[in-house]
Amino acid sequence: MDYMTTKDAAALWEITVRQVQAGCESGRIEGALRMGHMWLIRKDAPKPVDGRTKVAKQCKRSAEVQRSEKQI
Repeated sequence: MDYMTTKDAAALWEITVRQVQAGCESGRIEGALRMGHMWLIRKDAPKPVDGRTKVAKQCKRSAEVQRSEKQI
């Protein structure tokens, strides 16, 4: 499996390196591995959803509804 660095992912996804690092730390980027002081990200990993957007907030609400329905 091929991996890319946070710098490569930032260029590919058109976001900052810090946003990629934060996504790796929070677990929002699937398949990210910590190797020493750097993150390795699978080349086929999808771009994480920006949590500040309306779409992300709607996804979060629908996930919360699904979890509450499972508890009933």
